[in-house]
Amino acid sequence: MANTSLFKSIVGKLVPATNTRNEAGGSAYAFTPRHALAQYATTGCLTRTYYASAETQLEKVLGFARQVAPEFLAKTAVYAREAGFMKDMPALLCAVLATPVAHADIEPGTPAAAELAAANAARAELLKKIFPRVIDNGRMLRNFVQIIRSGQTGRKSLGSLPKRLVVDWLNAATDKTLFEASVGNAPSLADVIRMVHPRPADPARAALYGYLIDQPHDAALLPEQVRDFEAYKAGATRVLPKVPFQMLTALELGKAEWTSIAETAPWHMTRMNLNTFARHGVFDNNDAIADTVAARLRNAEAIGKARVFPYQLLAAYLASASTREVPRKVTEALQDAMEIATANVPVVQGKVWVLPDVSGSMSCPVNGYGTAVRSKVRCIDVAALIAATILRKNPEAQVLPFDTEVRNVTLNPRDSVMTNAHKLARLQGGGTSCSAPLIELNRRRAQGDLVIYVSDNESWMDTPRGRGTCVMQAWKEFKKRNPNAKLVCIDLQPYGSTQAEEADDILNVGGFSDHVFTIVRDFAEGNLSPAHWVGEIEKIAL
Repeated sequence: MANTSLFKSIVGKLVPATNTRNEAGGSAYAFTPRHALAQYATTGCLTRTYYASAETQLEKVLGFARQVAPEFLAKTAVYAREAGFMKDMPALLCAVLATPVAHADIEPGTPAAAELAAANAARAELLKKIFPRVIDNGRMLRNFVQIIRSGQTGRKSLGSLPKRLVVDWLNAATDKTLFEASVGNAPSLADVIRMVHPRPADPARAALYGYLIDQPHDAALLPEQVRDFEAYKAGATRVLPKVPFQMLTALELGKAEWTSIAETAPWHMTRMNLNTFARHGVFDNNDAIADTVAARLRNAEAIGKARVFPYQLLAAYLASASTREVPRKVTEALQDAMEIATANVPVVQGKVWVLPDVSGSMSCPVNGYGTAVRSKVRCIDVAALIAATILRKNPEAQVLPFDTEVRNVTLNPRDSVMTNAHKLARLQGGGTSCSAPLIELNRRRAQGDLVIYVSDNESWMDTPRGRGTCVMQAWKEFKKRNPNAKLVCIDLQPYGSTQAEEADDILNVGGFSDHVFTIVRDFAEGNLSPAHWVGEIEKIAL
């Protein structure tokens, strides 16, 4: 008789076998090319992360982009920009779409050549449709041009269609948009104008183009904003011009000028420069300006237009709260802004468990290392923030932070999101065992309707025995007690694998914007398409 200890009868579905190793060397499930592209597009900043170099990220993105249909590539670029609020990745995907596919072994005049030409024409049509939605400001335009000219996507010059799209963008932009887009380099807007030679529609636009590229022009025809800026630089007036903040920082500014900037600064500029304002005395004995700034920061419409990541509010709060120079009413306004920016956090009927990863790899800056604009906010801060916001909306939820084991923490759901996020972020530990909190829930015989991981998915301490990852094995056991439970894995880094394979009851989603909360809510309520996150991207109309 067969050994019944060795050959146990299996009840129910098998845990799916793993098919890859993650970046940390642990067993994992590889995403499909479409899901992997979406993951990289919404979490990748093309900079070095804890486990991968910028070059590796670029290589993988280009590889996944070649494996998916051009239409999905276009939709992912739109999603990454409009829902994910990303910058470099959407521009890169546009540049990939702008590069014709070539096959050296196809002879001209053959049916294969005609088919290839038709495919490239279809790619061109897709690029024309998505270009205005993805390349929606001067920075995105400069990103697109720089990526094309780098040769990384397969071409070094813009070519006819990309050049025409850039020219159309320049000619359609308002004078204010063009002037304010002139901030920044590598390439500068002036470089872009010199590359594509836009034909001005009238003498006023000709004057502005000439001014921007430092060529002879009729100064009298320049926009009022430009003339005001030049007059201020020349000392002809002391009235501070309404121009981008970066244009003024090279000039000698006093308290009065900084106060004037604070009075009219756009939302993002305000968020990023609270300590700068305080350092220059803007808030000294000036309750009126503090009220103005606070009102701007908590303005719901302005927050929506700014497309702010919740973690950016956390960064501003931590920076301003660390000094007594920023008035309390301003820092409290940042907390109000956080409540508004996380309005999409789901209120879930039933028991919710939130499992934030606090392991060593989560110390990576959320936008990677090796960049001049590296965020001070780490992945662990983002994980803590997401956990705290879910707790805020679901007071009965419980949070189990983990590294190699579950860490103890006491959180009060009535505390602010900022307070609880700070408590969680201080727990940073060592290795990663993503199965640890699920194993603990099984030990407790816990009940639950929704389990949410927030991690980089780089589990390596929990080597599985048998099929699948330890997470999937523990999830199967959890499901025996909770057959209707759902599992969400929110991934914060661009690595291309997961600990829980996609299924009807398992959602893998990546990103930092509040749109992640919308996806989680729809999944919890059973309103997502069968393909879950990738299915949502497929729904985008081009």
